[in-house]
Amino acid sequence: MSIAAGALQGQRVLVTGGSGFIGRHVVSTLADAGATVRVVDLQAHPDPEVDVVRGDIADPEVIEAAFDGGFDGVVHLAAVTSVLRSIQRPELTYQTNVAGTHRVLEGARTSGVRALVFASTNAVTGPMLDPAITERASLRPLTPYGATKAAGEMLMSAYTAVYGIRCTALRLTNVYGPGMQAKDSIIARLMRAIRLGGAFEVYGDGLQVRDYVHVADVVSAMLIGLTNANWSGPVVIGAGRSLSVLEVIDEVRRVSGAELPVTHGPARPGEMPAVIVDPARAHAAGWSPQFDFTTGVTGVWEEWRELEIEGALAFHGADVPPMVGAKRRKGGAVAAPAELKRAAANRRR
Repeated sequence: MSIAAGALQGQRVLVTGGSGFIGRHVVSTLADAGATVRVVDLQAHPDPEVDVVRGDIADPEVIEAAFDGGFDGVVHLAAVTSVLRSIQRPELTYQTNVAGTHRVLEGARTSGVRALVFASTNAVTGPMLDPAITERASLRPLTPYGATKAAGEMLMSAYTAVYGIRCTALRLTNVYGPGMQAKDSIIARLMRAIRLGGAFEVYGDGLQVRDYVHVADVVSAMLIGLTNANWSGPVVIGAGRSLSVLEVIDEVRRVSGAELPVTHGPARPGEMPAVIVDPARAHAAGWSPQFDFTTGVTGVWEEWRELEIEGALAFHGADVPPMVGAKRRKGGAVAAPAELKRAAANRRR
């Protein structure tokens, strides 16, 4: 168990969006660390033993119920996370990502919360003006998604300064890993295309580059954010190595053995041509990624190839539950981060 995990024994932690992809891993890890966890989410958690408040974080009555009893820490994940959906529904995106974040901060302020970790994004910085994105980059978001996450960071800066809630905004790159059947991000789309025997559509020329960080590494950073008094404000979290879409496709083909035909469609509005990050601040504070891309995506494919076809069909907005057909452990995560790290270490040996 890490030092961060050990410091969570007996702590009360609220996880917003705890029924989602990252959230299920966070809840499982916190429970394993001895924390008392409650989830607030629109959706039920796959583990019926998890304490869940169902509802919208923008609803003050939901937040009142969620924070009842007081908490030591919050992991704030609930959000509209799709860039395309944020463009299509900017009002919903604002209500969830800004008004909802304000409600969460107010709940934290009135219930004694000392530390809050926020799942932000490097999309708050907009187009790259330097060789790599750092915490010093100016906020120039290109989409409602990026703009609302930037607004959330600004609210947290104020709540840290005025109310003493130590807020850490983790500016995440593309998060992937086991249990992402409900996602519509590139790794899930690639896996779904292979399992369903279809073609994969590349938006634009496929030369746009992204940094891919494993969910277990993200959870590790969130535990540090909850427990390390030196973490506050924005912290860039990424693997520190960027790949083009075409390189990702080639690696998935190699790992899976699938031919995976590709078509090209129009580029998406607001898409950044490059995301190259420098996570030096996180490294200096003791965090470093444990998964390289090959190891991580191999683990994802090992899960997806065992799915029943209904599991491959599941995606955001579908009627099929996100984990149908998946082999999952108690708590909803396919494997705890500690188990995933051991598997990664074994593969590297």
